[in-house]
This record gives sequence, structure tokens and C-alpha cells, in this order.
Amino acid sequence: MQILMAGLFYFALLFGTGFLLGSVRILWTVPRFGARMAELMETPIMFIVIIFAARSTVRRFTLLTTPFSRLAMGRVALVLLLIAEIALVLWLRGLFIDEYLASQNPVLRWDSAFKPM
Repeated sequence: MQILMAGLFYFALLFGTGFLLGSVRILWTVPRFGARMAELMETPIMFIVIIFAARSTVRRFTLLTTPFSRLAMGRVALVLLLIAEIALVLWLRGLFIDEYLASQNPVLRWDSAFKPM
């Protein structure tokens, strides 16, 4: 139960931060720098937030130092983030899953990355 609560808390920290950074990115950064540059500017900030949120969650819930408990916490948060992302895409943007995935990274696409030259 402790791992589930820690995963839920970790999810809330990351989702809230991602929502705030996404709002800033869409409203202010994309019009000035473009979509690709805005995402690249957001990435290191989100990476730092992930590290600090994981550390604070492990300390707050006093999780065991075993890799299993920490990975389980991360898995819970990942599953919740994926569910939230898919639900928001379907509801807010009105896209299907394949359309959303195709719009995520126009530079490197899975179908073109591994074609023989």
C-alpha cells in the first residue's frame, strides 16, 4: 500500500509540473521560439523535476532502499501518467492514439528510423 501511495504522490507531482510547464510552453515559448525549440527548452527542466520529485517521494514515504520498491513506485506513476495522457488526448484534443503518436516527434519517426538506406 505504501508503494501505491508513493506512486500516486509521484504521479501528482510530475503531472502537475508537466501541466504547468506545458501551459507556459504553449502560451509563451512556442510563439517566440517554435514548437521544437520550446520542447527542447522544457526537457532539462522536467528532467530536474523528475529527479527531485523522486528523491522527495522516497524520503517522504520512507520507501525501502531495495530497487524493487523504487521501481514499483515509478511503474505506478508511469501507468497513471500514460492513462492521464491518453485520456486528455482523447478528450481535450479529439485525436485518436495513432494520430497523437504521429504528431509527437516529427524529426525521428519510428517507421523511417530503421529503413535501410
